[in-house]
Amino acid sequence: MTDRLFTETLRAAVGDDLLSARLSSDVIFTDLGPDAVRSLLTFDDLDEILRTRELEPPRVRLHKRGKPVPAARYTEPGEASGTARSVIRPEDFYRELREGASLVMDAIDRLHPPVRAATDDLMRLVRERAQANLYLIWGDSHGFDTHWDDHDTFVVQLVGEKSWQVHGHGSRTYPMKVDADHTHTPPEDTLWDGVLRPGQVLHVPRGWWHTVRGTGGVSMHLTFGFTRATGIDWARALLDRLQEVEFMRRDLPRFAAPDERAKHHNELLRHLADAAKELDVDAFLDGRDARFPRRRSFSLAWAVEGNVPGPDTRVEFVPLLTPPVEHDGTQVSVTVSGRRYRFPSVAEPVLAELARGRELTAGELAERSGTPMPLTAEVLRALVRHQLVLLR
Repeated sequence: MTDRLFTETLRAAVGDDLLSARLSSDVIFTDLGPDAVRSLLTFDDLDEILRTRELEPPRVRLHKRGKPVPAARYTEPGEASGTARSVIRPEDFYRELREGASLVMDAIDRLHPPVRAATDDLMRLVRERAQANLYLIWGDSHGFDTHWDDHDTFVVQLVGEKSWQVHGHGSRTYPMKVDADHTHTPPEDTLWDGVLRPGQVLHVPRGWWHTVRGTGGVSMHLTFGFTRATGIDWARALLDRLQEVEFMRRDLPRFAAPDERAKHHNELLRHLADAAKELDVDAFLDGRDARFPRRRSFSLAWAVEGNVPGPDTRVEFVPLLTPPVEHDGTQVSVTVSGRRYRFPSVAEPVLAELARGRELTAGELAERSGTPMPLTAEVLRALVRHQLVLLR
C-alpha cells in the first residue's frame, strides 16, 4: 500500500536501525519488489497528468547531458484565462525524448494521489517535509552531470533500469543550499555502484555526490526528497525568540567607552545563553512538529452544510504528523500547523483512533473508540469544519 510504503514496507526491509543509525549517514539499497511500487505511477497515469494539468516549465522540463533543454524547443506561447503561458508541443516533446533528453516533473505528489500518499507516509517516517519528483529517460544519456543534492533522497525505481554511482562526501561535508562554499569537489572513490530495477530503492544522503545514467532502454523513477533540521535551523529559531527580549532589541553602543561596550557584550551573551538553555533540541523539534504543514484538502459539502456523518461515511485524518493531545480540565486540545484546536474531552478517544487508523469509516471509528455513533458524528462535524478530517 502506498500509504504505508515507507513506514511499514521500507522500514521492515531495511531494519530497525533505519532511523537511528543509517538515515542521512549511509547509502542504503533495498529491493521491495515491483509489486510494492507498481501502483505508484504508470505511463497511463503520466499521460493523464500531462493531458489534464496544463503544466509548463520549470514545473515540467527537459534536461540533456547536464544542461537544461531550452524550453522554446518544445513549447509555444499560449494563454489560459487571459494569462500568458507556455504550452508543450507534443511532437517536439517526443523528439527531444527520443534524442536522449530526460523528463523532470517537480512535486508530482501534488498531482497524483498514490504518490501523494507515499510522500505523506515518508513525512510520517522522517518527520520532515518531503516532495516527490519524477525522472523519465530513454537511452543511455543522462540529464545531469555528477552532482550532490541539498536534501536527503529515497530513489524508487518504477519502470526499466538506471545506473547509479554514489561517491559519498566531497571536500565539504554536510553542504547546504544556502551555503558559504559551493566550490567543493567530489571524491575519487565510489561507495556504491549498481543498476536500479523496478521495486528497488536507494537512499542517498544530503551532500553525497552521485552519477546517474540511462542503460539503453526506458527508465522511470521517483525521487522522494526531504530536508532535515540542522543546528542552523535551531539557531534561527533562537534568534526569533530573542526578538522578544527587550535588551536584544537595543542599539549596540558603538560610541560608548570600551568598558561599557564590554559590559553590553557580556549582557548579550547572558541573554543568548538563557535562551539557548530554554530552547533545547527537544523543545525546538516539538515546536517544529507543531507547525508541520498539512495537505490542502477540502470537504466542501460536509464542512459548509454540516451534514451528519453516517456509519458508512469515509473518514480520513488530515494532519500528517500525529499531534499530541493536551488535557485542560473538561477539554482536550491538539496543535496542527501552528494552530491550537480545543474540543470537549469526549473527543479524545475519537482523535486517538483517528491517529492510529488514519482512514476508516465513521462506524469503524465509533466501534474502535468506544464512542456511540451519534456522539462520534458530532465530533466529526466539528473536526471537518477545522480541516482536521476529510469526509466522503
